Amino acid sequence: MSGLEPLAPGAPVLVAGGGVTGRAALAALKRFGAAATLCDDDPATLRDYAESGVASMATSAATQRISDFPLVVTSPGFAPTTPLLAAAAAAGVPVWGDVELAWRLEAAGYYGPPRRWLVVTGTNGKTTTTSMLQAMLMAAGRRSLLCGNIGTPVLDLLEEDSAEPAELLAVELSSFQLHWAPSLRPEAGVVLNIAEDHLDWHGTLADYAAAKARVLNGTVAVVGLDDARAAALLDAAAAPVRVGFRLGEPAAGELGVRDGQLVDRAFSDDLTLLPAESIPVPGPVGVLDALAAAALARSVGVPAEAIAAAIASFRVGRHRAEVVAVADGITYVDDSKATNPHAAEASVLAYPRVVWVAGGLLKGASIDAEVARIASRLVGAVLIGRDRGEVAEALSRHAPDVPVVHVVTGEDADMHATAVVSGTYVTEVKHSSDDLGIRVMTAAVGAARDMAKPGDTVLLAPAGASFDQFTGYADRGDAFAAAVRAAIR
Repeated sequence: MSGLEPLAPGAPVLVAGGGVTGRAALAALKRFGAAATLCDDDPATLRDYAESGVASMATSAATQRISDFPLVVTSPGFAPTTPLLAAAAAAGVPVWGDVELAWRLEAAGYYGPPRRWLVVTGTNGKTTTTSMLQAMLMAAGRRSLLCGNIGTPVLDLLEEDSAEPAELLAVELSSFQLHWAPSLRPEAGVVLNIAEDHLDWHGTLADYAAAKARVLNGTVAVVGLDDARAAALLDAAAAPVRVGFRLGEPAAGELGVRDGQLVDRAFSDDLTLLPAESIPVPGPVGVLDALAAAALARSVGVPAEAIAAAIASFRVGRHRAEVVAVADGITYVDDSKATNPHAAEASVLAYPRVVWVAGGLLKGASIDAEVARIASRLVGAVLIGRDRGEVAEALSRHAPDVPVVHVVTGEDADMHATAVVSGTYVTEVKHSSDDLGIRVMTAAVGAARDMAKPGDTVLLAPAGASFDQFTGYADRGDAFAAAVRAAIR
Protein backbone atom coordinates (compact mmCIF):
# COMPACT_ATOMS: atom_id res chain seq x y z
CA MET A 1 0.00 0.00 0.00
CA SER A 2 1.35 3.44 -0.91
CA GLY A 3 2.58 5.44 2.04
CA LEU A 4 3.11 2.41 4.29
CA GLU A 5 6.72 1.64 3.41
CA PRO A 6 8.69 0.12 5.14
CA LEU A 7 5.63 -1.52 6.71
CA ALA A 8 4.52 -4.57 4.77
CA PRO A 9 2.70 -7.85 5.53
CA GLY A 10 5.16 -10.23 7.14
CA ALA A 11 7.74 -7.52 7.81
CA PRO A 12 9.41 -7.52 11.24
CA VAL A 13 8.43 -4.49 13.31
CA LEU A 14 9.69 -3.60 16.78
CA VAL A 15 7.12 -2.09 19.16
CA ALA A 16 8.78 -0.09 21.94
CA GLY A 17 6.80 -0.02 25.17
CA GLY A 18 4.10 -2.33 26.46
CA GLY A 19 1.63 0.26 27.78
CA VAL A 20 -1.71 1.36 26.34
CA THR A 21 -0.32 2.64 23.05
CA GLY A 22 1.97 -0.37 22.70
CA ARG A 23 -1.02 -2.70 22.98
CA ALA A 24 -2.90 -0.66 20.39
CA ALA A 25 0.06 -0.77 18.01
CA LEU A 26 0.44 -4.53 18.42
CA ALA A 27 -3.24 -5.09 17.64
CA ALA A 28 -3.06 -2.96 14.50
CA LEU A 29 0.14 -4.61 13.29
CA LYS A 30 -1.28 -8.08 13.89
CA ARG A 31 -4.40 -7.27 11.87
CA PHE A 32 -2.21 -5.80 9.14
CA GLY A 33 -0.08 -8.95 9.04
CA ALA A 34 3.26 -7.56 10.19
CA ALA A 35 5.51 -9.68 12.42
CA ALA A 36 5.67 -7.59 15.60
CA THR A 37 8.10 -7.94 18.48
CA LEU A 38 7.54 -6.05 21.73
CA CYS A 39 10.34 -4.66 23.88
CA ASP A 40 10.03 -3.23 27.39
CA ASP A 41 12.20 -2.67 30.44
CA ASP A 42 9.77 -4.34 32.85
CA PRO A 43 10.24 -8.13 33.19
CA ALA A 44 6.64 -8.59 34.38
CA THR A 45 5.31 -6.80 31.30
CA LEU A 46 7.47 -8.93 29.02
CA ARG A 47 6.29 -12.08 30.77
CA ASP A 48 2.64 -11.12 30.35
CA TYR A 49 3.07 -10.48 26.64
CA ALA A 50 5.11 -13.62 26.09
CA GLU A 51 2.44 -15.70 27.83
CA SER A 52 -0.14 -14.26 25.42
CA GLY A 53 1.94 -15.32 22.41
CA VAL A 54 3.66 -12.01 21.59
CA ALA A 55 7.34 -12.16 20.67
CA SER A 56 9.10 -10.17 23.38
CA MET A 57 12.55 -9.05 24.43
CA ALA A 58 14.22 -6.66 26.83
CA THR A 59 14.81 -3.14 25.54
CA SER A 60 18.56 -3.55 25.99
CA ALA A 61 18.53 -6.64 23.77
CA ALA A 62 16.40 -4.86 21.17
CA THR A 63 18.87 -1.98 21.14
CA GLN A 64 21.69 -4.39 20.27
CA ARG A 65 19.61 -5.96 17.48
CA ILE A 66 18.03 -2.79 16.11
CA SER A 67 19.22 -3.46 12.55
CA ASP A 68 17.06 -6.61 12.46
CA PHE A 69 13.98 -4.39 12.24
CA PRO A 70 13.12 -2.19 9.24
CA LEU A 71 10.68 -0.19 11.41
CA VAL A 72 10.21 0.79 15.06
CA VAL A 73 6.79 1.84 16.39
CA THR A 74 7.33 3.65 19.67
CA SER A 75 5.14 4.66 22.56
CA PRO A 76 5.10 8.47 22.77
CA GLY A 77 6.88 8.68 26.12
CA PHE A 78 10.15 7.42 24.59
CA ALA A 79 12.35 10.47 23.93
CA PRO A 80 14.67 10.64 20.90
CA THR A 81 17.62 10.37 23.27
CA THR A 82 16.46 6.99 24.58
CA PRO A 83 19.28 4.52 23.75
CA LEU A 84 16.92 2.32 21.72
CA LEU A 85 15.67 5.16 19.52
CA ALA A 86 19.09 6.77 19.28
CA ALA A 87 20.39 3.41 18.02
CA ALA A 88 17.55 3.27 15.49
CA ALA A 89 18.42 6.75 14.21
CA ALA A 90 22.09 5.83 13.93
CA ALA A 91 21.19 2.69 11.96
CA GLY A 92 18.80 4.55 9.67
CA VAL A 93 15.75 2.67 10.97
CA PRO A 94 12.55 4.76 10.73
CA VAL A 95 10.70 5.41 14.00
CA TRP A 96 6.94 5.96 13.97
CA GLY A 97 4.67 6.75 16.87
CA ASP A 98 1.25 5.14 17.22
CA VAL A 99 -0.32 8.28 15.72
CA GLU A 100 1.96 8.06 12.68
CA LEU A 101 0.99 4.40 12.25
CA ALA A 102 -2.69 5.30 12.56
CA TRP A 103 -2.40 8.18 10.11
CA ARG A 104 -0.66 6.07 7.47
CA LEU A 105 -3.08 3.16 7.80
CA GLU A 106 -5.99 5.62 7.64
CA ALA A 107 -4.67 7.44 4.58
CA ALA A 108 -4.16 4.11 2.82
CA GLY A 109 -7.83 3.23 3.37
CA TYR A 110 -7.03 0.41 5.74
CA TYR A 111 -9.94 1.34 8.00
CA GLY A 112 -12.35 2.24 5.21
CA PRO A 113 -12.91 5.72 3.78
CA PRO A 114 -10.42 8.04 5.53
CA ARG A 115 -11.90 10.28 8.18
CA ARG A 116 -11.18 14.00 8.39
CA TRP A 117 -8.92 14.71 11.35
CA LEU A 118 -9.39 17.87 13.43
CA VAL A 119 -6.36 18.08 15.73
CA VAL A 120 -5.83 20.13 18.89
CA THR A 121 -2.48 20.76 20.55
CA GLY A 122 -0.84 23.39 22.76
CA THR A 123 0.74 23.72 26.17
CA ASN A 124 -2.50 24.51 27.95
CA GLY A 125 -6.18 23.83 27.23
CA LYS A 126 -5.95 20.84 24.88
CA THR A 127 -8.46 18.59 26.60
CA THR A 128 -11.07 21.29 27.20
CA THR A 129 -10.79 22.55 23.61
CA THR A 130 -11.02 19.05 22.13
CA SER A 131 -14.03 18.27 24.31
CA MET A 132 -15.72 21.52 23.25
CA LEU A 133 -15.01 20.69 19.62
CA GLN A 134 -16.55 17.25 19.93
CA ALA A 135 -19.63 18.76 21.60
CA MET A 136 -19.99 21.23 18.70
CA LEU A 137 -19.72 18.49 16.09
CA MET A 138 -22.28 16.35 17.89
CA ALA A 139 -24.66 19.31 18.31
CA ALA A 140 -24.50 19.74 14.53
CA GLY A 141 -25.39 16.09 13.99
CA ARG A 142 -22.01 15.23 12.52
CA ARG A 143 -20.69 11.71 13.10
CA SER A 144 -17.49 12.36 15.01
CA LEU A 145 -15.33 10.47 17.48
CA LEU A 146 -13.10 11.76 20.30
CA CYS A 147 -9.64 10.24 20.64
CA GLY A 148 -5.90 10.66 21.12
CA ASN A 149 -4.20 12.01 24.22
CA ILE A 150 -7.64 12.70 25.69
CA GLY A 151 -8.22 8.99 26.33
CA THR A 152 -8.75 6.37 23.61
CA PRO A 153 -5.69 5.79 21.38
CA VAL A 154 -6.43 6.64 17.75
CA LEU A 155 -5.56 3.09 16.66
CA ASP A 156 -8.04 1.54 19.08
CA LEU A 157 -10.78 3.89 17.98
CA LEU A 158 -10.16 3.25 14.28
CA GLU A 159 -10.34 -0.48 14.90
CA GLU A 160 -13.66 -0.12 16.69
CA ASP A 161 -15.03 2.26 14.06
CA SER A 162 -14.09 0.30 10.95
CA ALA A 163 -17.55 -1.21 10.40
CA GLU A 164 -19.37 2.13 10.03
CA PRO A 165 -16.73 4.86 9.77
CA ALA A 166 -17.26 8.28 11.25
CA GLU A 167 -16.87 11.37 9.13
CA LEU A 168 -14.63 13.25 11.55
CA LEU A 169 -12.16 12.67 14.36
CA ALA A 170 -11.65 15.21 17.17
CA VAL A 171 -8.07 14.41 18.17
CA GLU A 172 -6.01 15.75 21.06
CA LEU A 173 -2.28 15.25 20.52
CA SER A 174 0.67 15.90 22.81
CA SER A 175 4.08 17.16 21.74
CA PHE A 176 5.43 13.63 22.25
CA GLN A 177 2.86 12.13 19.88
CA LEU A 178 3.45 14.85 17.30
CA HIS A 179 7.23 14.45 17.40
CA TRP A 180 6.76 10.86 16.23
CA ALA A 181 4.09 11.74 13.61
CA PRO A 182 5.97 13.54 10.80
CA SER A 183 3.48 12.60 8.05
CA LEU A 184 0.37 13.98 9.78
CA ARG A 185 -1.69 16.29 7.55
CA PRO A 186 -5.00 16.98 9.29
CA GLU A 187 -8.05 18.61 7.76
CA ALA A 188 -7.56 21.35 10.36
CA GLY A 189 -5.22 21.76 13.30
CA VAL A 190 -4.84 24.29 16.07
CA VAL A 191 -1.89 25.33 18.23
CA LEU A 192 -3.48 26.99 21.25
CA ASN A 193 -0.33 28.34 22.87
CA ILE A 194 3.36 27.56 23.39
CA ALA A 195 5.15 27.83 26.73
CA GLU A 196 8.03 25.99 28.38
CA ASP A 197 7.01 22.40 29.07
CA HIS A 198 8.58 18.97 28.66
CA LEU A 199 11.98 20.51 27.97
CA ASP A 200 13.49 17.51 29.74
CA TRP A 201 12.08 15.44 26.84
CA HIS A 202 12.49 17.76 23.84
CA GLY A 203 15.73 19.44 24.90
CA THR A 204 14.88 22.94 23.67
CA LEU A 205 11.81 25.15 23.41
CA ALA A 206 12.37 25.37 19.64
CA ASP A 207 12.14 21.58 19.29
CA TYR A 208 9.01 21.53 21.46
CA ALA A 209 7.37 24.22 19.31
CA ALA A 210 8.38 22.45 16.11
CA ALA A 211 6.61 19.30 17.27
CA LYS A 212 3.44 21.27 18.03
CA ALA A 213 3.60 23.00 14.64
CA ARG A 214 3.07 19.71 12.82
CA VAL A 215 -0.69 20.13 13.21
CA LEU A 216 -0.47 23.21 10.96
CA ASN A 217 0.65 21.29 7.85
CA GLY A 218 -2.77 20.12 6.67
CA THR A 219 -5.53 22.11 4.98
CA VAL A 220 -6.46 24.66 7.68
CA ALA A 221 -3.99 26.03 10.25
CA VAL A 222 -5.34 27.79 13.35
CA VAL A 223 -3.25 29.53 16.03
CA GLY A 224 -3.81 31.63 19.13
CA LEU A 225 -2.69 35.13 18.18
CA ASP A 226 -2.51 36.40 21.76
CA ASP A 227 0.33 33.94 22.37
CA ALA A 228 3.45 35.28 20.65
CA ARG A 229 5.14 31.90 20.24
CA ALA A 230 2.04 30.27 18.76
CA ALA A 231 1.38 33.25 16.48
CA ALA A 232 4.94 33.01 15.14
CA LEU A 233 4.19 29.53 13.80
CA LEU A 234 1.48 30.72 11.43
CA ASP A 235 3.71 32.23 8.75
CA ALA A 236 5.69 29.00 8.41
CA ALA A 237 2.60 26.77 8.32
CA ALA A 238 2.20 24.67 5.18
CA ALA A 239 -1.61 24.84 5.27
CA PRO A 240 -3.14 26.92 2.47
CA VAL A 241 -5.79 28.35 4.84
CA ARG A 242 -4.43 30.20 7.90
CA VAL A 243 -6.67 31.43 10.68
CA GLY A 244 -6.02 33.19 13.99
CA PHE A 245 -8.11 33.72 17.10
CA ARG A 246 -7.80 36.37 19.80
CA LEU A 247 -9.53 37.79 22.86
CA GLY A 248 -9.91 41.17 21.15
CA GLU A 249 -11.93 42.21 18.13
CA PRO A 250 -11.12 40.01 15.14
CA ALA A 251 -9.75 41.23 11.83
CA ALA A 252 -10.65 39.53 8.57
CA GLY A 253 -9.43 35.92 8.69
CA GLU A 254 -9.78 35.71 12.47
CA LEU A 255 -12.14 34.76 15.27
CA GLY A 256 -12.40 36.99 18.32
CA VAL A 257 -14.61 38.87 20.75
CA ARG A 258 -16.66 41.99 20.04
CA ASP A 259 -19.15 43.56 22.44
CA GLY A 260 -19.14 40.42 24.59
CA GLN A 261 -19.86 38.09 21.66
CA LEU A 262 -17.62 35.50 19.99
CA VAL A 263 -17.41 36.40 16.31
CA ASP A 264 -16.18 34.52 13.21
CA ARG A 265 -14.57 36.58 10.46
CA ALA A 266 -12.51 33.69 9.08
CA PHE A 267 -15.10 31.30 7.69
CA SER A 268 -17.78 34.00 7.30
CA ASP A 269 -17.79 37.72 6.61
CA ASP A 270 -19.03 38.52 10.11
CA LEU A 271 -20.89 35.82 12.02
CA THR A 272 -21.86 36.05 15.69
CA LEU A 273 -21.38 32.70 17.39
CA LEU A 274 -22.29 32.98 21.08
CA PRO A 275 -22.09 35.27 24.13
CA ALA A 276 -18.81 35.04 26.03
CA GLU A 277 -20.72 34.95 29.32
CA SER A 278 -22.21 31.56 28.36
CA ILE A 279 -18.80 29.84 28.47
CA PRO A 280 -18.63 27.70 31.64
CA VAL A 281 -14.82 27.68 31.91
CA PRO A 282 -13.75 30.66 34.06
CA GLY A 283 -11.41 33.39 32.91
CA PRO A 284 -9.85 34.34 29.58
CA VAL A 285 -8.63 30.78 29.00
CA GLY A 286 -12.24 29.59 28.67
CA VAL A 287 -12.93 32.15 25.95
CA LEU A 288 -9.75 31.19 24.09
CA ASP A 289 -10.56 27.48 24.26
CA ALA A 290 -14.07 28.14 22.92
CA LEU A 291 -12.70 30.27 20.08
CA ALA A 292 -10.21 27.57 19.10
CA ALA A 293 -12.86 24.85 19.15
CA ALA A 294 -15.22 27.05 17.17
CA ALA A 295 -12.53 27.71 14.54
CA LEU A 296 -12.04 23.98 13.94
CA ALA A 297 -15.79 23.39 13.91
CA ARG A 298 -16.38 26.24 11.48
CA SER A 299 -13.62 24.85 9.22
CA VAL A 300 -15.90 21.88 8.50
CA GLY A 301 -19.10 23.89 8.24
CA VAL A 302 -20.64 23.62 11.71
CA PRO A 303 -23.30 26.37 12.02
CA ALA A 304 -23.31 29.02 14.73
CA GLU A 305 -26.44 27.61 16.33
CA ALA A 306 -24.77 24.26 17.01
CA ILE A 307 -21.66 25.95 18.41
CA ALA A 308 -23.74 28.05 20.80
CA ALA A 309 -25.84 25.07 21.89
CA ALA A 310 -22.74 22.98 22.58
CA ILE A 311 -21.15 25.65 24.76
CA ALA A 312 -24.39 26.31 26.64
CA SER A 313 -24.55 22.66 27.74
CA PHE A 314 -20.79 22.07 28.11
CA ARG A 315 -19.46 20.80 31.42
CA VAL A 316 -15.86 21.16 32.54
CA GLY A 317 -13.99 17.86 32.91
CA ARG A 318 -12.68 16.49 36.18
CA HIS A 319 -9.68 18.26 37.71
CA ARG A 320 -9.99 21.17 35.25
CA ALA A 321 -11.03 24.25 37.26
CA GLU A 322 -13.52 22.02 39.05
CA VAL A 323 -15.24 23.64 42.02
CA VAL A 324 -14.94 21.18 44.90
CA ALA A 325 -16.78 23.15 47.59
CA VAL A 326 -17.75 26.59 48.86
CA ALA A 327 -17.57 26.99 52.64
CA ASP A 328 -17.42 30.06 54.89
CA GLY A 329 -17.26 32.23 51.78
CA ILE A 330 -14.14 30.45 50.48
CA THR A 331 -14.23 28.62 47.13
CA TYR A 332 -12.05 25.52 46.71
CA VAL A 333 -11.07 24.76 43.11
CA ASP A 334 -9.30 21.65 41.78
CA ASP A 335 -7.25 22.45 38.67
CA SER A 336 -4.80 19.60 39.13
CA LYS A 337 -4.58 19.30 35.33
CA ALA A 338 -2.59 22.56 35.33
CA THR A 339 0.65 20.58 35.08
CA ASN A 340 2.92 23.34 33.75
CA PRO A 341 3.56 27.00 34.65
CA HIS A 342 1.62 28.36 31.67
CA ALA A 343 -1.50 26.42 32.65
CA ALA A 344 -1.16 27.48 36.28
CA GLU A 345 -0.88 31.13 35.28
CA ALA A 346 -4.08 30.93 33.22
CA SER A 347 -5.82 29.24 36.13
CA VAL A 348 -4.80 31.82 38.74
CA LEU A 349 -5.75 34.74 36.49
CA ALA A 350 -9.35 33.52 36.44
CA TYR A 351 -9.83 34.58 40.09
CA PRO A 352 -9.30 37.92 41.88
CA ARG A 353 -7.82 36.63 45.19
CA VAL A 354 -6.08 33.27 45.34
CA VAL A 355 -4.42 31.08 47.93
CA TRP A 356 -2.29 29.07 45.54
CA VAL A 357 -1.49 25.39 46.14
CA ALA A 358 1.45 24.66 43.81
CA GLY A 359 4.50 22.50 43.24
CA GLY A 360 5.52 19.12 41.90
CA LEU A 361 7.81 18.34 38.98
CA LEU A 362 8.51 21.35 36.75
CA LYS A 363 10.05 19.19 33.98
CA GLY A 364 12.77 21.69 33.19
CA ALA A 365 10.42 24.66 32.78
CA SER A 366 11.03 28.05 34.37
CA ILE A 367 8.22 29.51 36.47
CA ASP A 368 9.66 32.96 37.12
CA ALA A 369 7.78 34.95 34.45
CA GLU A 370 4.47 33.30 35.26
CA VAL A 371 4.78 34.12 38.96
CA ALA A 372 5.56 37.74 38.09
CA ARG A 373 2.31 37.96 36.09
CA ILE A 374 0.10 36.40 38.78
CA ALA A 375 1.68 38.04 41.83
CA SER A 376 -1.07 40.64 42.21
CA ARG A 377 -3.73 37.91 42.50
CA LEU A 378 -2.00 35.97 45.29
CA VAL A 379 -2.92 36.32 48.96
CA GLY A 380 -1.03 33.20 50.02
CA ALA A 381 0.80 30.16 48.68
CA VAL A 382 1.17 26.59 49.88
CA LEU A 383 4.01 24.72 48.17
CA ILE A 384 4.32 20.96 47.78
CA GLY A 385 6.49 18.51 45.91
CA ARG A 386 10.05 18.17 44.74
CA ASP A 387 10.43 21.49 42.91
CA ARG A 388 8.60 23.67 45.42
CA GLY A 389 11.88 25.51 46.09
CA GLU A 390 11.90 26.93 42.56
CA VAL A 391 8.36 28.23 43.03
CA ALA A 392 9.37 29.72 46.40
CA GLU A 393 12.33 31.52 44.83
CA ALA A 394 10.11 33.06 42.17
CA LEU A 395 7.63 34.15 44.84
CA SER A 396 10.40 35.75 46.89
CA ARG A 397 11.43 37.81 43.86
CA HIS A 398 8.01 38.84 42.57
CA ALA A 399 5.63 38.50 45.52
CA PRO A 400 7.78 39.00 48.63
CA ASP A 401 4.83 40.05 50.81
CA VAL A 402 2.77 36.92 50.05
CA PRO A 403 2.88 34.44 52.97
CA VAL A 404 4.20 31.04 51.94
CA VAL A 405 3.89 27.61 53.58
CA HIS A 406 6.08 24.69 52.55
CA VAL A 407 4.68 21.19 53.05
CA VAL A 408 7.80 19.09 53.53
CA THR A 409 8.11 15.34 53.81
CA GLY A 410 10.50 12.69 55.02
CA GLU A 411 14.15 13.56 54.64
CA ASP A 412 13.33 17.14 53.59
CA ALA A 413 11.80 17.80 56.98
CA ASP A 414 15.20 17.50 58.63
CA MET A 415 16.40 20.53 56.64
CA HIS A 416 13.48 22.74 57.69
CA ALA A 417 13.02 23.36 61.38
CA THR A 418 9.87 25.36 62.16
CA ALA A 419 10.09 28.77 60.58
CA VAL A 420 12.03 30.14 57.66
CA VAL A 421 12.69 33.78 56.81
CA SER A 422 10.38 36.32 55.17
CA GLY A 423 7.06 35.00 56.36
CA THR A 424 7.68 31.51 55.03
CA TYR A 425 6.64 28.65 57.29
CA VAL A 426 7.02 24.91 57.14
CA THR A 427 4.49 22.18 57.80
CA GLU A 428 6.16 18.81 58.27
CA VAL A 429 4.43 15.67 57.02
CA LYS A 430 5.42 12.28 58.44
CA HIS A 431 4.25 9.53 56.16
CA SER A 432 4.42 5.99 55.02
CA SER A 433 4.78 5.46 51.29
CA ASP A 434 1.19 4.33 50.76
CA ASP A 435 -0.50 7.48 52.12
CA LEU A 436 1.98 10.22 51.18
CA GLY A 437 -0.34 12.06 48.82
CA ILE A 438 -3.26 12.15 51.23
CA ARG A 439 -1.10 13.45 54.08
CA VAL A 440 0.56 16.09 51.90
CA MET A 441 -2.76 17.39 50.63
CA THR A 442 -4.37 17.31 54.06
CA ALA A 443 -1.56 19.53 55.36
CA ALA A 444 -1.73 21.78 52.29
CA VAL A 445 -5.48 22.32 52.47
CA GLY A 446 -5.27 23.00 56.22
CA ALA A 447 -2.61 25.66 55.68
CA ALA A 448 -4.50 27.21 52.77
CA ARG A 449 -7.73 27.36 54.73
CA ASP A 450 -5.97 29.18 57.53
CA MET A 451 -4.71 31.79 55.05
CA ALA A 452 -7.96 32.34 53.16
CA LYS A 453 -10.67 34.88 53.90
CA PRO A 454 -14.27 35.08 52.66
CA GLY A 455 -14.22 35.88 48.95
CA ASP A 456 -10.89 34.10 48.36
CA THR A 457 -10.30 31.04 46.20
CA VAL A 458 -8.11 28.18 47.40
CA LEU A 459 -6.79 26.96 44.07
CA LEU A 460 -4.89 23.76 43.34
CA ALA A 461 -3.04 24.71 40.14
CA PRO A 462 0.29 22.98 40.69
CA ALA A 463 2.33 24.13 37.65
CA GLY A 464 4.10 20.78 37.71
CA ALA A 465 3.61 17.09 37.12
CA SER A 466 2.44 14.93 40.01
CA PHE A 467 4.56 11.79 39.94
CA ASP A 468 6.81 12.78 42.82
CA GLN A 469 4.01 12.33 45.38
CA PHE A 470 0.96 10.99 43.47
CA THR A 471 0.15 8.43 40.80
CA GLY A 472 -1.08 11.14 38.43
CA TYR A 473 -2.88 14.47 38.25
CA ALA A 474 -6.24 12.76 38.92
CA ASP A 475 -4.89 11.18 42.10
CA ARG A 476 -3.55 14.58 43.17
CA GLY A 477 -6.91 16.24 42.48
CA ASP A 478 -8.82 13.52 44.28
CA ALA A 479 -6.56 13.93 47.32
CA PHE A 480 -7.18 17.68 47.28
CA ALA A 481 -10.95 17.21 47.07
CA ALA A 482 -10.94 14.65 49.88
CA ALA A 483 -8.86 16.96 52.07
CA VAL A 484 -11.20 19.88 51.38
CA ARG A 485 -14.29 17.88 52.26
CA ALA A 486 -12.69 16.63 55.47
CA ALA A 487 -11.62 20.14 56.45
CA ILE A 488 -15.02 21.80 56.03
CA ARG A 489 -17.15 19.20 57.77
